[in-house]
Amino acid sequence: MARVVNIHPDSPQQRLLAQAADFIRKGAIVALPTDSCYALACHLGDKEALDRIRLIRQMDERHHLTLMVRDLSEIAHFARVDNAQYRLLKAATPGSYTFILEGSKELPRRVMHPKRKTIGVRVPDHPVALALLEELQEPLLTTTLQLPGDDSPLTEGWEILDRLDDQLELILDAGTCGIEPTTVIDLTGSVPELVRAGRGPLAPFGFD
Repeated sequence: MARVVNIHPDSPQQRLLAQAADFIRKGAIVALPTDSCYALACHLGDKEALDRIRLIRQMDERHHLTLMVRDLSEIAHFARVDNAQYRLLKAATPGSYTFILEGSKELPRRVMHPKRKTIGVRVPDHPVALALLEELQEPLLTTTLQLPGDDSPLTEGWEILDRLDDQLELILDAGTCGIEPTTVIDLTGSVPELVRAGRGPLAPFGFD
């Protein structure tokens, strides 16, 4: 049965963040708010939790997962970033963007696209997500909390509990945070490629 924790959306309580981090280190799947919508998250190194997230979302290994990190320095540690990519990332983070990048040797192979060896990376602009990452002192492996067959992500704590009570360990309920997922941009080519238009504005990347 999932535990629901009501956490302040702007000033998250430190003791609750510490509890959530402990849950994650012990193998939990957590639903947490972001600047786009709620996400499912687990520890980067936890294969069992990753397999459970893939089962919940009914997605195969070719579906890009997202590495949620605190800042640009963490992006550069887990993904290969050249000067041009770095400038784009610096201008757009934190924010509601997910960037497809080539993974570094620091990433477990199982979390990357099996053929392209790529992964989604983002720096969220949400106090709860950023504070939890700071408490963990390491990234989270995440995916949008949108269930198979649904037209939009889940956005209420009670709704997440009702649908996923026996499949999660923890729900960080910070109230409604939206139903529009991130804008996804592939930076692995010579020019940025728009994969999905979402909450992040397109203008900074020259897309119409």
